[in-house]
Amino acid sequence: MPKVTQEYIDNKRKMIVDCAYRVCLRKPVEMVTISDVIAETGLSQGGIYRFYKDLDEILSDMITGMRRDYNFTDKLDAAVADKSATFEEITRRICSILADSMEEHLMDIQKINFDLTVLAINEPARAEKIIRNIKGKGNMDHLATVIFPYLFEAADQNKLHPKHDPMQLYQFISSAYVGIEANCILTACYGKATLKADCRPREMFEVLATTIILLFGGNDK
Repeated sequence: MPKVTQEYIDNKRKMIVDCAYRVCLRKPVEMVTISDVIAETGLSQGGIYRFYKDLDEILSDMITGMRRDYNFTDKLDAAVADKSATFEEITRRICSILADSMEEHLMDIQKINFDLTVLAINEPARAEKIIRNIKGKGNMDHLATVIFPYLFEAADQNKLHPKHDPMQLYQFISSAYVGIEANCILTACYGKATLKADCRPREMFEVLATTIILLFGGNDK
């Protein structure tokens, strides 16, 4: 019997993950089953289990790949690297990057990320299991740990006086992002939204940028 190489194993695992990704584009992630993935791959049930022990392990590798391929942390870092830029300019650059990414990936990666959030709400123990095996740092982690703190640093350097406690502002910005994401995805992917209007990511992020600037005591002119 020929020896199975690591390259062979890696290629098979990638094929399975790619098939799971396609299924997740068609169905809410929470509703995806191992049978769906098996059918998509054309492998037997035993063939799948040679490479993955369960669906959640496949999802962990899928999310790891999404983090690698859908990564705009370098763009965020570049946006705030210009020490001569004003707080207002930095804020608008960040929101423009967020708008770009949401427009480009609203129907695929953003949709899956949203579905994973729903899964985490309904099945927290399962979500924790999936997250535990994910590799790499996500865009939102980078926003929370690097970019949001930088906004407060930039505001201080520009001698701005935020109108609210920093933690309240952080919570508001995070909630606003989630709200934009949810309404845009529910409209585009599921035909439903809490707001009875078309959701245009760029317009909404422009409003968010203006709101952040004003809340920090900046100049929106």
